[in-house]
Amino acid sequence: MLLSWIISSVLLAIRFWGAKLNRYKNEMTEKLKIEFLDHLVLTVADIVRTCSFYTQVLGMQEVTFGEGRKALQFGTYKINLHQYGREVEPKAQCPMPGSADLCFITSTPLEDVAHHLQACGVDILEGPVQRTGARGTIDSIYLRDPDGNLIELSNYGESSQKSREEIS
Repeated sequence: MLLSWIISSVLLAIRFWGAKLNRYKNEMTEKLKIEFLDHLVLTVADIVRTCSFYTQVLGMQEVTFGEGRKALQFGTYKINLHQYGREVEPKAQCPMPGSADLCFITSTPLEDVAHHLQACGVDILEGPVQRTGARGTIDSIYLRDPDGNLIELSNYGESSQKSREEIS
């Protein structure tokens, strides 16, 4: 009988605190709103080669920060670079070159992008193809960076222009 009472009490406490925890998590989820991505980190095999590709092919700017760390700047965004095997702590659980899949939006027409990529000796894997971006339909070209990361260069279509303006 005592054991039955203890088990009932424990189950009741679990239900009570579980419900309380769920309410708290729901309240926090409603309060916590992510606004935008500030930067991301790419782990790369060769920082110099990566900087060369992203600056010469994709038009980003190489920047140095902290104690000689490298990053790639475009617009108000930044890609921090970690050298494989010498990553900065804290780091991703399994940092590996070539494991990223990134989509960059450009206002340059994709036909011009394709000509530029060909002039730079960069193979186009696929495209132009239509995809769904974060704010609507996009037309995309796919390529790989020197580490094998999948890079998608995209334009929003006219129908997506309205949705982007509505979101802003």
